[in-house]
Amino acid sequence: MSEFNVYSKNCPARFVLDRLSNKWALLILDRLADEPVRFNQLRRDVEGISQKVLSQTLKNLERDGLIHRQAFATVPVTVEYSITSLGQTLVKTINELTHWAENNIEVIMQSQQRYDEANVTASLD
Repeated sequence: MSEFNVYSKNCPARFVLDRLSNKWALLILDRLADEPVRFNQLRRDVEGISQKVLSQTLKNLERDGLIHRQAFATVPVTVEYSITSLGQTLVKTINELTHWAENNIEVIMQSQQRYDEANVTASLD
């Protein structure tokens, strides 16, 4: 049994949960699940992420041991990212979560619309 308790405010595992609750981290890990990918390809594949945010997210994931960065001595330098064995243990969960969102977004949007309409009506009363 683990000595850590995620419900405790001082549990260091909360930092991991915080990192993995980031949409960019989830999308990057999901993209790296099958093959190594170069930085610029990641930037093209994960639409909407800025170069700065991509760079910082990659550094954080590398620091956590979830991805590996490899630089090749080319001109200019080529950098490739791959998922580590630790990161690989998350792949199934991340894939299920990201695709669950895709598969259920219409129902969620309908629920949000009903909620918003009900609360607009309630606030007018």
